[in-house]
Amino acid sequence: MASITKRGGSYLIKVSCGYNCKGKQMVQTITWKPEPGMSAKQIEKEVNRQAVLFEEACNQGYQSVAVKFETFCEEWFESYAKNNLRNTTYERMLRLRPRVYSALGHIRIDKMNPRQIQAFINSLSSKGANQRNGNPLSPKTIKHYYSLISEVFTYAEKMDVVSQNPCKKVSIPKGQYKEKEIYSPAEIQKILNLLENEPIKYQVFFTLMIYSGFRRGEMLGLEWKDVNFESSIISIRRTSNYTSMKGTYTDTTKTRRSQRTLKFPEHIMSLLKKYKSEQAEHAFKCGDKWIENDRLFTKWNGEPMYNGQPYSWFEGFCEKNDIPFRGIHCFRHTFASLLVNQGVDIVTVSGALGHSEVSTTSNIYCHILDEARAKVADAVSAALDFTNKKTEPRGA
Repeated sequence: MASITKRGGSYLIKVSCGYNCKGKQMVQTITWKPEPGMSAKQIEKEVNRQAVLFEEACNQGYQSVAVKFETFCEEWFESYAKNNLRNTTYERMLRLRPRVYSALGHIRIDKMNPRQIQAFINSLSSKGANQRNGNPLSPKTIKHYYSLISEVFTYAEKMDVVSQNPCKKVSIPKGQYKEKEIYSPAEIQKILNLLENEPIKYQVFFTLMIYSGFRRGEMLGLEWKDVNFESSIISIRRTSNYTSMKGTYTDTTKTRRSQRTLKFPEHIMSLLKKYKSEQAEHAFKCGDKWIENDRLFTKWNGEPMYNGQPYSWFEGFCEKNDIPFRGIHCFRHTFASLLVNQGVDIVTVSGALGHSEVSTTSNIYCHILDEARAKVADAVSAALDFTNKKTEPRGA
């Protein structure tokens, strides 16, 4: 049974949780403080109620192990994250540990409260949080920190170490909306024209990106068996990724809906046929040095291309040709923008991009969608005005 001890203006509630392997009694405690203005009778009733609730919770198993957050977080990495998270996510989470442990690692996980977590999250958006440039951390990075802490508490809740996840009461600071950078149709045409004078491997890579909106990892994961020359379609079935721990490796697509098939114009398929022929010729010249591989995009010896290579090459390409460099993910945004502005419905756009939910597409491209809807309204108004003018009687 729980015991209650008055300590000044608060009450210490203590519950015995049995004995450990060394015969030492395990005790869990909480402190309850009455709200201002409560009568003696109300306090007595409420503290007894809190004692009953706490004892029930202890009997269910939570708070049976008093461990620091850092200790339990390491357990989460080993027992859960390593086996369930994508490798890129797992490695990113590992990099977040030092700052989290410095701020919260010393606190017992069963004693950590929303205010402590909120204070840490808020500190990330203050000036100087980014140690490289002295600026606040980006909203995306702050969300990563929040996700790490919340995931650990979700696991602790499942393991009956805590009764609930305090992160549910924590707010993430809203960042300023940043419009997606895209290339204009004129810039895209300029890039396509200039690519004709570049090595065919990069010509194919970036032409496909422009016409498909494929993610970089999806592009690098393409194999020749994914290309159907008869039907002029290309299928996304895997990704090629890189982490410092694993190097370059093959993985599943980001989501199940990311596995998709798109149809391409005939001139794209002709370019692919030319590229396949040249790749085979190059492999023959390499002889024993060529590592047999079905990938479209490879190193000189047939090994899968390094993930950072397309980015670096395109950066140099833009500098050489006086084109604004906006990364390579912008081709995905440009692809989506072109579809929306051509009147393609949002469900089809979402499917082409491989988003798991249509709402994801709507949220990312809300600005472009709003502009497209405005054009629709203007077009309807213009059409109706033209019709009205034609039907107006002469001399009116």
